[in-house]
Amino acid sequence: MERPLIVALDFKDRKEVDAFLNHFKDEKLFVKVGMELFYQEGPSIISHIKQHGHDIFLDLKLHDIPNTVKQAMRGLAKLEVDLVNVHAAGGKKMMEAAIEGLVAGTPAGKNRPACIAVTQLTSTSQQMVQDELLINKEINHIVLHYAKMAHESGLDGVVCSTHEVEALQEHLGSTFIKVTPGIRMKNDSADDQTRIATPELARRLGSTAIVVGRSITKQKNPYEAYLHVKKAWEEIVE
Repeated sequence: MERPLIVALDFKDRKEVDAFLNHFKDEKLFVKVGMELFYQEGPSIISHIKQHGHDIFLDLKLHDIPNTVKQAMRGLAKLEVDLVNVHAAGGKKMMEAAIEGLVAGTPAGKNRPACIAVTQLTSTSQQMVQDELLINKEINHIVLHYAKMAHESGLDGVVCSTHEVEALQEHLGSTFIKVTPGIRMKNDSADDQTRIATPELARRLGSTAIVVGRSITKQKNPYEAYLHVKKAWEEIVE
């Protein structure tokens, strides 16, 4: 995977998606379709976006018994998305089943979608881990443990915050994908995220890809905002 800037299409329907994508008629994007959009529009939204030539990260965070995840992934693979994910908390057998389903469902002659595991959401704080999830470990230790399980299960990488990237790089190498959401520009609001970083910091720490939503999608000129974030991510100096 190259180092893409993934734009989160956190919209409620196809109409809003099209209004946003109209700003990018000559730009091939890597976009994230999450639960909000997918559950409203269904699989047809994937083919619709693909017709515009964009790459897709289908962010459904599967977490269920191994056979259910396997069959779900078998179906998702037929959509020919580029990246999918599961929750690492589902365990190694579930993650192995996810890969089996993707391999079985990928059309002949096509590459299977890359599969990554969510370690801890960037909205999760240390206090939440201890008080609500009753896990008596530091977040960075949890993330590393989950990432190692994902690696052992044959997954291509993980979703993590930028704060864990260096440790994962050290233990699992540079080819293991590290997708980092919670990206904000310096003057942006953190909103519901707690473990955030700028695109520049994510690049320096070794993120494979960043996911950016409101810093682009909620701006008056999304295309200019996209170019601004992209410049920061790619560390382009004029």
